[in-house]
Parts: sequence; C-alpha cells; structure tokens
Amino acid sequence: MPIEEGTKYQISQGNQCNFNSAESLIVIANNGITVQFTLGEGKGHGSMPIEHLSYLLKKSYLTQIPNKRMLLNTENNEEQIG
Repeated sequence: MPIEEGTKYQISQGNQCNFNSAESLIVIANNGITVQFTLGEGKGHGSMPIEHLSYLLKKSYLTQIPNKRMLLNTENNEEQIG
C-alpha cells in the first residue's frame, strides 16, 4: 500500500501513549525514506522511517481512515458494477 501525503491514520488505544495521547496521525510529507506527520488535536508532529510506519500498519497499531473522496469513488465503482 503506498503511503501518500494527506493520509490519515487512527492510532490504537494501546499505542496512543507513544504519540502524546493523540487519536490520529496525518502524513504531511513522504520523501521515499521517511514520512513526516502531524498528530491530531494539535498534539505535535514528527517523522519516522517508512519501514517503521509499515510495521505499525502491519501490527494494526495504526489504521487508515478512509477519506471522503475514497468513499465516494468506492460507492461510484459499486454502482457501475451493479
């Protein structure tokens, strides 16, 4: 799964302590090696290697929150198929 700028992730309850008790994380930059992010509720910002973000996703410590555009595209594709 490609990690794109603007992607929002929900932080699992057990790992919120590692992210200043924030409930979400938004990717603001991806240079191919590291990603920069901001934490929800104005709780900070930071960066991490892409491999670490992939690990957090694999372990379900982060869950991608679909944006409205993705939801609309999915609904439109289902209507076209059906």
